Amino acid sequence: MSSLPASSLPPSGEPLLDVAGPLATITLNRPVHRNRLHDEDLLALLRHFEAVEADPAVRVLVLRARTTPPSPVFSAGYHLGQFRGGHAGGTLAFEQVPDALARLRVVTVCALAGSVYGGATDLAMACDFRIGVQGMRLRMPAAALGLHYYPSGLRRFVARLGLGAARRLFLLAEELDDQTLLEIGYLDELVPPEALDARVMALTERLVRLAPLALQGMKQTLQEIAWGEARLDEWRRREALTQASADFAEGRAAFAQRREPVFRGV
Repeated sequence: MSSLPASSLPPSGEPLLDVAGPLATITLNRPVHRNRLHDEDLLALLRHFEAVEADPAVRVLVLRARTTPPSPVFSAGYHLGQFRGGHAGGTLAFEQVPDALARLRVVTVCALAGSVYGGATDLAMACDFRIGVQGMRLRMPAAALGLHYYPSGLRRFVARLGLGAARRLFLLAEELDDQTLLEIGYLDELVPPEALDARVMALTERLVRLAPLALQGMKQTLQEIAWGEARLDEWRRREALTQASADFAEGRAAFAQRREPVFRGV
């Protein structure tokens, strides 16, 4: 997740997927071009999301990027040279990618190893947690380009940051520094670049030890509440599912026995 010299990197290409037990990692892989997102990258991301969703063993997904010094960039956003009414390959709207990421069953963590721009700001926003590095910056230039941003992205920013912060990001099109991103809630944590890997690892290790049914159900319910959706019956169903689960029985037994619980997601 840290910056690497360009000479040590493999050729630029589509995002990479690695799965190791309960942890999946997707890595943006165009460091020389500041990880701009091409049409084929969007399609690859959707394929990776489907693979993660289909693997019941995966509990956490980390979204990261290969970056290069001296000014690392997590992603410069969508490649404007391929822009055709917001569609990749003539059929896929960019918004389908962060929307799909937000809907994933697993808990998601974005390791922002550098600055983030354009549509990539929503890709990171679609994750459940965002950890950034000192010195990073963000800019959403839609208004400066003459573009009305897609509705689901605007809704996501308003739901998670509030209307005031969303106005600042989208209507002023100004570049924000790392401390401002922390203050408005875009970042959950801000760490020195050399501490990013360890902090992300600590967070993911904690997440994979928690009860998957409860964690994944509450992730979805919290998001639906934030979006103003009224799905009380579904929320009660998720609640009842955990109450009847073997994981809840294990959690109570572990608490009584003063030991670490071992959750299996059932």
